Amino acid sequence: MPVTPTYPGVYIEEVPSGVRTITGVATSITAFAGIAPRGPTDRAQMVLNWQDYERIYGGLNKDSLMSYSVNQFFANGGSQAYIIRIVGAGAAPATATIDAKLKVDGKNPGTWATAYSVVTAISTFDVQRFSLTVIETATLAPLETFVNLSMNPADSRFAEKVISNQSQIVNATKVSAAANVAPPAAGTSAIAGGNDGAALINTDLTFKAAFETALTATASGLNLLDRVDLFNILCLPGMTTATKVKELQKFCHDRRAFMIVDCAADATLSGLQAASQPDTNLTGTDSINAAFYFPWVNAADPLAEGAMRPLPPSGMVAGIYARTDSQRGVWKAPAGTEASLSGITSLALNMSDPENGTLNPKAINCLRSFPVYGPVVWGARTLAGNDQRGSEWKYVPVRRLALFLEESLYRGTQWVVFEPNDEPLWAQIRLNAGAFMNDLFRQGAFQGKSAREAYFVKCDSETTAQSDINRGVVNILVGFAPLKPAEFVILKIQQMAGQLQA
Repeated sequence: MPVTPTYPGVYIEEVPSGVRTITGVATSITAFAGIAPRGPTDRAQMVLNWQDYERIYGGLNKDSLMSYSVNQFFANGGSQAYIIRIVGAGAAPATATIDAKLKVDGKNPGTWATAYSVVTAISTFDVQRFSLTVIETATLAPLETFVNLSMNPADSRFAEKVISNQSQIVNATKVSAAANVAPPAAGTSAIAGGNDGAALINTDLTFKAAFETALTATASGLNLLDRVDLFNILCLPGMTTATKVKELQKFCHDRRAFMIVDCAADATLSGLQAASQPDTNLTGTDSINAAFYFPWVNAADPLAEGAMRPLPPSGMVAGIYARTDSQRGVWKAPAGTEASLSGITSLALNMSDPENGTLNPKAINCLRSFPVYGPVVWGARTLAGNDQRGSEWKYVPVRRLALFLEESLYRGTQWVVFEPNDEPLWAQIRLNAGAFMNDLFRQGAFQGKSAREAYFVKCDSETTAQSDINRGVVNILVGFAPLKPAEFVILKIQQMAGQLQA
């Protein structure tokens, strides 16, 4: 605040600098959707490592391509993922009713909770209080214990509230509506029943149409991601129905996210060569926010004594995206000899250079295996990257860098709203956005020898006319010179003729 001088002397006034640091957002938070034997169905749950996924969603499951893909995501460098568990019609939790007084349900739908039982015991200090322990039925190992519980809703240790809020395994519901109910009798009650819902897979390799329908349904589909503050990559392992993928491409475009699209499990080299592009449904306006990968990979399956199992590549490719972002930056193509694939035994198809050359111009990113480097990602084009289209968003790193800039600047300029719309504000915007862009330039994110060649930030009376001011609009123009990957390296070698005397 301005100082009001009242006495002769020196006054100190702190003046704000106008600098508001714009911080770059995360670039590789990946959302997965698929089936799992357990886990929440009413929200997108973040997991930070494979152990989190095992604890919440049950780990590897032979019917869940998503479980293998999430495992490969973390094995290849991923660090943050949102999981959306999708269940079929009729899914319901397993339950146990204790002494017709307290009902205990599995925390979420499925038969997984039938592996547990609950043990109740009356308190030795107060017969109106009891304890409840969740145990593993097979081993009798106690997993969770809640003590000093009461059946009185007015009590701070009301069993329904305490158990439902604190347990990671079960919810509890008081059966009787009466206020004063005696505690349930001591004993052991097995959690039984439950329903996993209608089967959502046809074979181990392909999803049924029911899965694809449920995935985009209003009740249980990707609307759950609307509640997520930020995600950057979307993976739907095994989802190959082009019309569904098209809908999800638009969803990603609207959310400034990027989608990794799997080829079909039975996709063949000859089939892709015969087509002019992967599918017309995949190459529309929103295809700039998606990339297509071929072929599937073979990995040892721990659930089948190490037998080989074909798996879609999207999970491990998302891990490569994350690893490249952290090591080099989002402007580096997630491909090349550094983009080695971990956790696989072989590719479903080993291509030659000429065969690769027939797919790359069609915006089909190939996975290749080389003698020294092993299996690697060997393509970095968006689905709009067909040579015949000539799109400015031909390359994955260029598009993802643009999405990173858009999201970062969007979040970093929220303070501008309702500020006086005149030159002082415009100068602050130029200062803050320019500082952000210059920092990226120094990291090597843009093309050019100088900042002037690499980017510009314009916000002044030319971008914001008086008519804009009257409508409450301030226009900020940001441009950047992207680094495009060296997709083709051409070596010109010339043999020197004999040295001739001049």
